[in-house]
Amino acid sequence: MPRIAVGVEYDGSALAGWQSQLDQPSVQSHLEQALTQVAGVPVQVVGAGRTDAGVHSRGQVAHFDTDALRSERGWVLGANTHLPASIALRWAREVPDHFHARYSALSRTYRYCIFNRYRRTALAASRASFVHRALDIEPMQQAAPLLLGTHDFSAFRAAECQAKSPVRNLYALDLVRQGDFIVVQVRANAFLHHMVRNLVGALMAVGRHEQPPEWVTQVLQGRDRKLNAATAPAAGLYFWKVDYPVGFGMPDDSAIMQGPVGCPADLFDQVDLAHVMV
Repeated sequence: MPRIAVGVEYDGSALAGWQSQLDQPSVQSHLEQALTQVAGVPVQVVGAGRTDAGVHSRGQVAHFDTDALRSERGWVLGANTHLPASIALRWAREVPDHFHARYSALSRTYRYCIFNRYRRTALAASRASFVHRALDIEPMQQAAPLLLGTHDFSAFRAAECQAKSPVRNLYALDLVRQGDFIVVQVRANAFLHHMVRNLVGALMAVGRHEQPPEWVTQVLQGRDRKLNAATAPAAGLYFWKVDYPVGFGMPDDSAIMQGPVGCPADLFDQVDLAHVMV
C-alpha cells in the first residue's frame, strides 16, 4: 500500500492542538476528514510532532497509507478544498513504506515569536507573545549556549509530560531582534511537552534582568520544574520544520518555506517583515 507524506501549515489559534480530541477541533481530525474525502475511503494520519492548543505550524509533516491513486497535486488541491481556512497542505509526496513522520525524523525546529513593546498590537495578538516589559536580548543570547547539548530537561517539561525519558539533545538555540520583534529558534532531536515554551520562559526571565544568564544552568542541573520561570504563552510558538535523511526525498526547505505567515518568524532569513504586522 503506497505511503504518502504531506507538509501541513496551520494557525492554531482556534484549534485544540494537533491530536484528535472528542468534541474539540484539532488539526489531525480536520486533516483526516479532508483526506478521506479525497481518497474516498477512511484515512488516518501520523504526525511528526504534537502541538498544543494555540500553537501554530509552518512545517508539520504527516504520513498516511492508502490505495487511492491521486497525483501529488491532486492530494494537495483536493485536501485544501475540504480543510478550514486555518489549515492547509503545502505539499504531498509518495515516500518509501519504511518512512515514518515521527520516528524517521533527525531533528525538529521550533520558532518562538515575541512582540516586545509597551503598546500591544491587535494584529499580532494570536501570532506572537506580547511582552510589554523591555527585554534585553544580550543576556538572553549569553544564556542560550548554556542550555545546548544532551541533558536531562526535567526542569523544562510540563508536569503532565508522558515522555519515558527527560533526556534530549538540544542542537541549537538562537535569538535575533528586529525592531519590536524577538524570534527564538530552537532545534533538537525531539522535545518534551512544553519544553520550548519553558526554555523561552527562562530566557525571558533573564531578559527582564530577574535572573543572570548563568541561572539557566542552575535550573537545568536542578531538574525541578519549580525552579524554572513561568511557561511562555502558546500564541508565539511555531512548529517550524522537520529534518529527515536525504534518502527519503522530502521537499527542499527552500522550496517550501518561503513567504511570511503572519508572524515575523522569517527574521532568521533576513526578510523585511515590516508589512506583516505593526
